[in-house]
Amino acid sequence: MANKNNKGLGRGIEALFADNSVDPDVETVIDIKLDQIRPNPYQPRQKFDQAALKDLAKSIQKSGVFQPIIVRQPDPEVARYEILAGERRVRASRLIKNETIPAIVREVTEPQMMEIAVMENLQREDLTPLEEAEAYEMLMSNLNLTQAQVSSRLGKSRPYIANYLRLLGLPKQVKELLQKKRLSMGQARTLLSLKDRSQMVSLANRAADGKMTVRALESVVNKMNGQTAAKPKKRIKQKSPYLRAGENVLQEKFGTQVTISESKEDGQGKIEIEYMSDDDLSRILDILDVHLD
Repeated sequence: MANKNNKGLGRGIEALFADNSVDPDVETVIDIKLDQIRPNPYQPRQKFDQAALKDLAKSIQKSGVFQPIIVRQPDPEVARYEILAGERRVRASRLIKNETIPAIVREVTEPQMMEIAVMENLQREDLTPLEEAEAYEMLMSNLNLTQAQVSSRLGKSRPYIANYLRLLGLPKQVKELLQKKRLSMGQARTLLSLKDRSQMVSLANRAADGKMTVRALESVVNKMNGQTAAKPKKRIKQKSPYLRAGENVLQEKFGTQVTISESKEDGQGKIEIEYMSDDDLSRILDILDVHLD
C-alpha cells in the first residue's frame, strides 16, 4: 500500500508505480467487474490504436490477462474503481465481452494519480505532441507546479517542456491537424513563429500531409514575416557576439523568440520576448516568477 504521507511525487512515483509485480504478503489480486471500472480522469492519451486493441483482445481471449491492472478505490464504501495502469487491457477485455478483470487495488492520492497517468504514458512514448503538451500543462495547473519543477520531476529539460507548452497557443484548427498527425512537431513549431496569426490556419493546411517540408515551411514563414534577404541594400550593423549569445540563452530559457537590441549610446537597449497567446504569456510570466493577482 502507498504511504498516505508520501509527498515525493517524481522519483517517489517511480517506486510506487514502475514495478507492477505483486508481493503476496502485501497485495492481493482480485477480480473486479469491468462495469465498476472507469478510466483515470487525468489520462492524457485521447486515442487508442483500435487494431492493436483487437490484437490484444484476441490474446486475452486465448490466454487471459497475464498482468493484473492497477486501480484505486476513491471511496472505500463504494465499489467503484479508477484505472492507474492497464487501460488498454480493460478496453480489450470489454471488446470480447469479459465481465471481470484481475486487478490490484492500491491506495494512491489524487496528485499521485495525476502524475502516474502522465508518467505512464510518457514512458510509452505514444502520445501525440499535443497530448504531451496538455499533460505538462495539466501537471502545472492542477498541482501548482512551475515549469522547472515539471522538468525536474519528469527528467526533461526546461526548453523541451517549454517547446511543447507553446503548442497550446496554436489555433484550434491547427491543433486538430497536429493531433491527427497531419502536421509534424517541427511544422507546428515553425508555424508558431508566424507573426500574422490570421494566416496560420491556411498555411497549416498547405503544409499538412507532407506537402511542405519543415525547411520549405520556414522559408514561407520568413517571407510572410517580411524577413527576405533581397530587400535591404543598406549595410546592417552586426550584433555583437555578446548580444547574440544573450538572445540564444534567453530563447532557450523562455522557449520563444527573444530579441535584444541596443541603442546608439550609453549601452542602453531593450529585450523583446515574443508570446503567442494569453496562455503563452502566463507561461513566460511563470518562468519569471511574476504573479498577477
